[in-house]
Amino acid sequence: MKFQYKSHGYQTQRSGALAGLLVLLFPVILPSLFSPLSHASPSMFSEWNAPKPRHLPLLKSALQHQKDFNAPKPRHLPLFKSALQRPIANAKQSDLWLPLADQGWRPCVQSEKAPSLSQKSQGYIQVFLDGGLNQQRMGICDAVAVAKILNATLVIPYLEVNPVWQDSSSFMDIYDVDHFINVLKDDISIVKELPDDFSWSTREYYATTIRDTRIKTAPVHASANWYLENVLPVLQSYGIAAISPFSHRLTFDNLPMNIQRLRCKANFQALIFVPHIRALGDSLVSRLRYPSSEKRALDGIHLHETTNRQQPLKFVVIHLRFDKDMAAHSACDFGGGKAEKLALAKYRQMIWQGRVLNSQFTDEELRSQGRCPLTPEEIGLLLAALGFDNSTRLYLASHKVYGGEARISALRRLFPLMEEKKSLASSEERAGIKGKASLLAALDYYISMHSNIFISASPGNMHNALVGHRTYENLKTIRPNMALLGQLFLNKNLSWSEFQQAVVEGHENRQGQLRIRKPKQSLYTYPAPDCMCHV
Repeated sequence: MKFQYKSHGYQTQRSGALAGLLVLLFPVILPSLFSPLSHASPSMFSEWNAPKPRHLPLLKSALQHQKDFNAPKPRHLPLFKSALQRPIANAKQSDLWLPLADQGWRPCVQSEKAPSLSQKSQGYIQVFLDGGLNQQRMGICDAVAVAKILNATLVIPYLEVNPVWQDSSSFMDIYDVDHFINVLKDDISIVKELPDDFSWSTREYYATTIRDTRIKTAPVHASANWYLENVLPVLQSYGIAAISPFSHRLTFDNLPMNIQRLRCKANFQALIFVPHIRALGDSLVSRLRYPSSEKRALDGIHLHETTNRQQPLKFVVIHLRFDKDMAAHSACDFGGGKAEKLALAKYRQMIWQGRVLNSQFTDEELRSQGRCPLTPEEIGLLLAALGFDNSTRLYLASHKVYGGEARISALRRLFPLMEEKKSLASSEERAGIKGKASLLAALDYYISMHSNIFISASPGNMHNALVGHRTYENLKTIRPNMALLGQLFLNKNLSWSEFQQAVVEGHENRQGQLRIRKPKQSLYTYPAPDCMCHV
């Protein structure tokens, strides 16, 4: 008994020590539970309350439809098709991959007269650009135009660090600066950095106090005259003018055609990515079109695969902008319950500090107005309804999906041949771009421009930039009808055939058909007629 008592005491002490050790290690193992709510909640709630499919009947019907389509074909196919009463859309599935017909428009960004630099430069123009990759891209092109308007020398634009992405990549980290300068050399003068006499003109210099050489009052969509009246005098007095903020600070209307064409030339010809981004992009595109025989054999198990192995495969790029930044900004409900709503509200306050408020509309109103980004599940159901099946190769262009793999699982079930940067590129290949949001976005942009079809889950700068660029190249781009889809997904009584018919009819004229730019619209999204000529 005495021995047993001592043994029990020793075990108790040992158990207590282990319990104490676990208590100490618990914050290390699960740090999100012990972090401030404002920082941890977006990821914490999405991981612990794994989102479930919100449109389960449609998802099950889509998966069953694919299963029926991939099953061994019966001998009496016409009767079998009639019995299943499949939608007419499947008969047109092959049409999905047809390239766009010639729409009678061609790129025309060159001036009618041979371009030539004007007299002596009035001075140096600096711009400081915030936002992500594509907002900065538009700002770069506007800066080229402003330099032309003022007959000034453009300093390669400074890219601010985005507070969300925290990427400090510079212009020269992303774009081929020598190509940029060479393409525009007959239009404007460009320098990589300021001469020593002006080396004091830095971001830090303007951050400390009011400076005479800083222009901080440029209105949104300012006219050419505004720059001539407000910026040119500064140039003439000091030899330099720094404009910040500059995003969206040049009008799209009432500008001379040569200025508009110069913006187009900068966007569609001068801005190309650095060689290592293009090389990696080419490699990944090649792997999408020509997957290894081992991988194709693995992919082909239980799948409907009819493509000739000697022919390049076609693929779709989905731009899935469904990070916590987008989810929070939209103020929509994504099915994560009260915990997710609280997390997104906290995140809104943390990032935008009251500038983005909780919506005054209900979730149903937001969705019926087309103001909610499509979830991975919803974009998958859209593609399935349009006729894409589980043999379709997808490339997922996305930085980070809010909710992680649990949020993507429904899309992956519908399209098991879905690839992304991590699945296509080795860790060594990704090392140069890891953690650099702008370079990751640049790679996605490059691959998107080489895909057969591009589709974006939500409007935004990436969507707008690629819609415009692919229009310029006459490439097929599917533009989701957000209002229609919002209303369809709210209707829980729709059958799969009803949903599919409504989707097909609602997207007949949203697959790359050229649209003429209207007043106040961006020529970077609608390049005709400023960047394209009708022939």
